[in-house]
Formats: sequence, structure tokens, C-alpha cells
Amino acid sequence: MKQPRKIANLSLSNLLTFLIPSLLGISLFIVPFSYKGELTIPIAILANAVQALLEEQLPLIMTVIVVMTAVLTLMFKFFKPVFVQNHSFLASLFLVSPVWTIARVLGAIFVIMVYFKIGPEAVWSKNTGGTLLYDLIPVLFSVFLFAGLLLPLLLNFGLLELCGALFTKFMRPIFTLPGRSSIDCLASWLGDGTIGVLLTSKQYEEGYYTKREAAVIGTTFSVVSITFTIVILSYLKLEAYIIPYYLTVLLIGFVSAIIMPRIPPLSRKPDTYYEGSKEEVADETIPEDHTSFSWGLNKALDRAQNNTGVKAFFKDGIQNILDMWIGVVPVVMAIGTIALVIAEYTPVFEWIGLPFVPLLSLLQVPEAAEAAQTMVVGFADMFLPAVIGSSIESEITRFIIACISVTQLIYMSEVGGLLLGSKIPVKFIDLVIIFILRTLITLPIAVIVANILF
Repeated sequence: MKQPRKIANLSLSNLLTFLIPSLLGISLFIVPFSYKGELTIPIAILANAVQALLEEQLPLIMTVIVVMTAVLTLMFKFFKPVFVQNHSFLASLFLVSPVWTIARVLGAIFVIMVYFKIGPEAVWSKNTGGTLLYDLIPVLFSVFLFAGLLLPLLLNFGLLELCGALFTKFMRPIFTLPGRSSIDCLASWLGDGTIGVLLTSKQYEEGYYTKREAAVIGTTFSVVSITFTIVILSYLKLEAYIIPYYLTVLLIGFVSAIIMPRIPPLSRKPDTYYEGSKEEVADETIPEDHTSFSWGLNKALDRAQNNTGVKAFFKDGIQNILDMWIGVVPVVMAIGTIALVIAEYTPVFEWIGLPFVPLLSLLQVPEAAEAAQTMVVGFADMFLPAVIGSSIESEITRFIIACISVTQLIYMSEVGGLLLGSKIPVKFIDLVIIFILRTLITLPIAVIVANILF
């Protein structure tokens, strides 16, 4: 009988470097507790405190950030200074595609119009651009501030490596994916959906995923981050249901991830590798003299040992904050304003949502006609269902909207746009079909849970 292999790098120092940040991150981001009579998590409390402290100043602060983002993006795009081209982070932040450049410029124009109340009232009214600048974006500022700064606790000290090894045996039979894709999923869930897309695209280009695997991971596992779900839940005034809400989102995500890879269009993607790459599939087998846990701990301790310390932690955290403020907020302002103007002043989303009225009525969802357009408006941006649904009186309906808005996944303002801009083999029509299919899968589960809760 073979003796179990010893875990490399097992020392008290490495173990504490792995355990302390990981447990602290879990307690800050994942473990809820009662605060002032409501269940919440520490990150949300910190974000709310900052939001309350800077309530009067935040619209101006975010106006400056959005305008500066557009100005710097245009300057760096036209003049291409060497220091930006040679700095990978600054290049990724400002040397973006023409589509994202236009979105940032539009975001800047809209935010100026809203803050100074100039131009057509349809843009700056309290139900359109005003909702975004004065209600939603201040929430994003404060949540991104703490979530971005503290995310390295979850991502950089070995937690993902441990979870990846533990999940290896389940990913292939259940989700038709290699075990390493669990890391992409965790990075998305614990961090941000864009992280999952970027990780997947990079590994696909390097030959670690087939076309089908990359398409499945990019559209199924680039899940909405915990921080975004906090924003949605608080916006719909459902903070008291944080635990059943999380569990419902997890259930929906799990069911969708089982079904989606097995039906078109994802099931029809070829199992061939990226052109020009070699088939370099990493060996996922766990050594015979290791258990899943011991192998995962071994990899986690390697990551902990290679962590470069406090300076790198804060550098990563600050880069996360800037990436969220600069990369996400202007696009939300641009696409959100356009979509809200369309929703407020035209019947477009009502028309598109009409097929959902009989379905919602059949499922006995209160205020079905009002809720119907929230089923489709999320394709533009994930916040819009919550913004439109916040005026609905029924808690059941708001809960259903909250669940669906974070499980549809294909948002053109973020993940959808990134997917189209990446090498991952998905087309626009694929994203439309996947969005509709996910909505149809999500809706019955959300309705059942909502009726049990309320």
C-alpha cells in the first residue's frame, strides 16, 4: 500500500497565509448576519456607510469620473503615448475597442446632461438618466470601492485553487466541462462576470478549451458577482430575503448550467481547438497518492507561498476598483440611459415583452403586464430590470425580477459585449437565443420559490 504523498510547502506560515485571507474574504463577502433587524453581509454595510456619508457629493464625483474616463480614453486612443502602451493595466483600461470608446463618450455626454439638467428632458428626467446618476450609480461607487479593494482576499491566496481541485470530479459529468472551468466560475461569482470571460478567452486562445467548452463557459459560467446581486437586492428593497435569494440564484444557475450545454446553440459548437493553438489540455487527474482535498490544498499553498505581500494586495485591489469604476460605470450610464428613455417614452420593450404576459399570467405572477418588459430589458443591461421593476408593488414579482435579472447572464453592457469582442466563438444571434432560453429556464424556478416564500 502506497504511503500518501506529503503536501508540498506545508508550513505554518504558508497555511496561515492561505487560511487567514481566505476565511476573512468568505466572512466579508459570503457569510450573512443580522444587522439592524435585517440580514446582510459586511461588504454591504461598509458600502451603505460610505454612500450615506457622501450622499450629496456622489453624483458630482461620479460625473467627474465618467467624464474623465471619456476624455482620457479619447486622448490615449488618438495620441497613443508610449507610457500607456507599455503599461499593461493602463492599456487594458483605456485602449479599448471603438464600440466601448463610443459607449464611454455617450456615457459622459449623458452624465453631463443629467447633472446640469441640459438638453432634452427625456434624457435627464428622474425616471431616466436621473435614476441612474442619483440612485443607481452612487450604489455602484460604494459597492465597487469595497468589493474591488477586498476581492484579492478571495482570489489571490489559494481559495480558488482548493475549490478547483475539489470540483474536478463533478464538472465533466454534470456540466460537460473540464474541471479547471470551476475556477472561471468561482472567479466570476466571487469577483465579476468580466473576469470569467477574460479567463476563458485567454485559456481558449492558449489551447486549454475547445470551441464548445469556451462558448459554454463564457455564456454559462460568467455569472453575476455577489457584489452585483447585493446592488440588485437593495435596489428592489428585498434585503431581508438575502439567504433565500442567494440559494435561489444558486439553484437557477445550477439547473441552467446542466441544461444549456446540452441544447443548441451551445451543443452544436465543435469540439475543436482555437486556430493556431496546440492541444495543450492540462492533466486534470489527481495523483493516486492524493485526495481531492490534499491535492487542492497543495495547489492552494503553492499560490499562498507565491503571493507577493501587502503591496501587491493593495495594488490588485486598487486596480479592481479602477477597472470597475472606469470600465463598467460609463457603459451602464450610456446603455442604461438609452434603454430607460426607450422604456419610458416608447412602447418598444412593452412590445418585445408582450409574449411574456400570457406566460406570467399562466404562472399567476402578480402585475404580469408590468413585469413582462423586465423579462427582456435585461439583454441591454442587468440593472434595467431592477430599475423598471422597483415601481412594482408586489414583493413576489420583485423577487422574481431580482432572480431573473442576475441569472440571464447575457448583458450587452458587460458580459455580452465582452464575449463579442473576445475570441470566444459566439455570434450575436447565439447570445440572443441563449438569453431567451435562460429566461425561460429561470422563470418557472423563480416563480415556484417566490410562491413558497411569500
